[in-house]
Formats: sequence, structure tokens, C-alpha cells
Amino acid sequence: MTTTRSALISGASRGIGLGIAHRLAQQGYALTITARDAARLDAVAAELRAAGAPEVVPVAADMADEDAIDRVVAIHGDHHDTLSALILNAGVGTAGPLADASLRRFDKTIAVNVRAPLQLIQTALPLLRAAAAAEPARGAKVIALSSITGVYAEAGLAVYGAAKAALISLLATFNAEESGNGITATALAPGYVDTEMSAWIHDRIPPERMLAVDDIVELADALLRLSSRAVVPEIVLSRAGADAYHA
Repeated sequence: MTTTRSALISGASRGIGLGIAHRLAQQGYALTITARDAARLDAVAAELRAAGAPEVVPVAADMADEDAIDRVVAIHGDHHDTLSALILNAGVGTAGPLADASLRRFDKTIAVNVRAPLQLIQTALPLLRAAAAAEPARGAKVIALSSITGVYAEAGLAVYGAAKAALISLLATFNAEESGNGITATALAPGYVDTEMSAWIHDRIPPERMLAVDDIVELADALLRLSSRAVVPEIVLSRAGADAYHA
């Protein structure tokens, strides 16, 4: 076991999760990273070690698999007796009219975007509490990637928006229950970010008009530097030149 600051990051192999992982590696965090693609995850782990992470443990897992989620946290606990930062980045989504929404896709969206974060928080809570006790001035942090569609309704994104709204609510209640113990949570709710997940809408919104991954990384970095006395429930980011009520 080590007492180095550590982070567990879901959806860490690409996009925002990878960007945050790189920033934390540069700051000397030990990392547990998870995503579905084992080969890609191993390659990312090597990158993060080269970037400065003293230890990187890759754990291939599907966030729709309850047993896999428990395994990810258990493996982190095998290496560390605390968890300084839990980054909930993994997510899925589909677009389409509410009238045509597939209930099968709805179940998958809720499983990955709401149930998995809840399970990760519940399972990791003893490690988060231990980190907050070890560093009471800094505490422990939970950061979850929500969406602006979880704050402002957008046609065609009903199921995705509903899941992300539930995630925001989940973290708000978590703050009410755990911030007094030194663990604070923030939901980041951006519009479209230039990642692979947003490629489907490039015909309408080109990448250069989307938020940059680094914009989200900078916010996550700042949140992790706050004292345990500061609670930031949610941050909404809209794109320059766009109506603030739209992704």
C-alpha cells in the first residue's frame, strides 16, 4: 500500500478522461484507469507512466457490468488505502426524437451514465473517506462529466439529457451527505466537446467550434486544488457563439 495521492478515472483511454489522466500523471498522482479496450488501455498506461505517474494500473471493464465495476475499485484498493479523486467520465448516448426512443438504449444509457457512477461512488466511499481523513484541508473529490443537456432540455437528446440530469442530482445529494466528511463532488456540464463522442454532429457543428478537451481538464484541475471547505455542485459550459441553452 502507498500513501501517494491517487485517482481512479473511468473512460480514461480517450478524450476528456485521457486529458485529465495526463494532467494528474504530470502532478505525480498514482492512477487506476479503466475503459473497455484492454489494448488501448495498456498503451495509455505506458503514456501516463512516461508523463510522470508513479504507478498506473489499467483495468479493462465495461461500465454496464456491475461485477466489473466492483472489480475496478477492488483493484485500486489492492494498491492504495485511499482515493484522492474519483473521476466519473465514462458515458454513452444516442440522439433521436423522444417518440422513437429505444427502451433498450434507454436502459443502457441509464446503466452507464447513472447506475455506474452511483455504484463507483458507493464502492469507493471508504477509500474517499480515508483520503479526506488523511488530508483534511484538501479532502477528497468526485468529478463527474455530465452535459449541458442535463440542465437545459434539447430536442433529440431526451434520454441522454435525462440521464445527465439524474447524475447532477445524484452529486448534489452526495454533497449534502458527504461534504461535511471532507468529500465534495462537482458535475461538469459542457456543451459539445471536441472528442470522438461528438463526431456524429460534425456536419452541423465542426470541431473547431466545439469546446476543447483542455477546457474541461483545466476545470477539473482547479476543482482538485480547492480546499475541503469549498463545494461547487455544478459548472455549466456553453460554446462561444452558441445560445447558452443549447449544446
